[in-house]
Amino acid sequence: MNPQNGASALDDFLRARPFNVERLHAAYQRRQLRPSEVVAYALALARDSEPGLFTCLLEERAVAEAQASDARWDAGRPLGPLDGVPVVWKDLFDVAGTPTTGGSETRRHAQAATVDATAVQRLAACGCIGIGKVGLSEFAYSGLGLNPHFGTPINRASHDGHRAPGGSSSGSAVAVAAHMAWMGLGTDTGGSVRVPAAFNGLVGFKPSIGRFDKQGVFPLSKTLDVPGPIAHTVQDCAWVDAALRGQPLQALKASDVSLLSFVVPINLVFDGIEPEARAAFEALVERLRAAGAQVNYRNIPAFDELAAITARHGTIAAAEAYAFHQTLVDGPEAQAVDRRVLARMARGKTMSALDLLTLQAARTRLVQECAALLGDAWMLCPTVVHIAPLVAPLEADDELFHRVNLRTLQNTLPGNFLDLCGVSVPMGTGDAGMPLGALISGAAGRDDALLSAALGVERMLAGPGNDS
Repeated sequence: MNPQNGASALDDFLRARPFNVERLHAAYQRRQLRPSEVVAYALALARDSEPGLFTCLLEERAVAEAQASDARWDAGRPLGPLDGVPVVWKDLFDVAGTPTTGGSETRRHAQAATVDATAVQRLAACGCIGIGKVGLSEFAYSGLGLNPHFGTPINRASHDGHRAPGGSSSGSAVAVAAHMAWMGLGTDTGGSVRVPAAFNGLVGFKPSIGRFDKQGVFPLSKTLDVPGPIAHTVQDCAWVDAALRGQPLQALKASDVSLLSFVVPINLVFDGIEPEARAAFEALVERLRAAGAQVNYRNIPAFDELAAITARHGTIAAAEAYAFHQTLVDGPEAQAVDRRVLARMARGKTMSALDLLTLQAARTRLVQECAALLGDAWMLCPTVVHIAPLVAPLEADDELFHRVNLRTLQNTLPGNFLDLCGVSVPMGTGDAGMPLGALISGAAGRDDALLSAALGVERMLAGPGNDS
């Protein structure tokens, strides 16, 4: 999938590590690379990618933005560390002149957006270069990333068959893992940034609700949706975080791991866990303790209450998804929707006003109770209890698909309901050499401290002399 341009400084750069914004920025500063050649390379890779990874290439816009970035670097006036950095957008973000498909056949030819989403505007203002819009689970309603309409992106970590890329922000993660972009913007309603990050060996940041402006982002659940970045490092995610809030882009300071305190839930998060995932997580805990961190195992009552109340009343996401898509779900075009997504949205049809109000009241209370329980500590658990599954069995068996999908989202869904900010960081590999992630979460509004804590853990895991 490499462009046929022979050996070059860019080829050498891409083969080296770490693959992060800091190193790209340094290459621009030293005049080793220019944004226009980086973008040309990324576009060449994108053109040659599998169906389903990109829903739309932004070639003219990307070339123009790269030329403008070249000019700023030539004049010695770059806009900051993100100037000239390629980014991809989950096809829920409005980009002027393109339809926002939501990964649905029913929106493939939707009217083009007239203005960029706020997130697109803010990253562009920092010099980021949009390579294209990327695929996702239809309407962002699955944690596995399968899409029968546009195609399912290929998980680049897999060497034994086509494994799930994770969802719903599948294309955002795969494009970053495949070095077609340095950052991918996704959305997270129940794990849709953190899961694909974990499945692809990347970092994914789910912010507190309300931290980022959602103008121009196609919704699944207006209550639970949050935009979030996927990248190779915590620092890269932190730069995106600052850019999306209109804040100065500064290097993040890592927390001293010896001063951190972690709470590991003893309920829910280990249900059905694969042995290698459990072993990798326990090895992480031992490393944290060896570094001086406090790690305590305890029951999280909110998890049990959340499970009971959703079993009885349904979910906020199902109610809001059905309300938003009611005309489609109940109309003739329903047959064009992925049957597995349609089944999930249709569950909202059976919910009553009492169900939704009960869920909302419980959520308000449980958010406060969980925040009080955590205090200054960080919740720690496996992001997903298994590696990325093979796609073929999921396509052949809808019951298996739904069972695996729920298991995939098991540890991330509570974070959206409880408004926990969270970062998934790579913690090693499991069966078939597939990546595993560790999820660090905190109470709403503690995003800055969370990113610093996650950077501290990331550096601890890298160890001295390891730049990966």
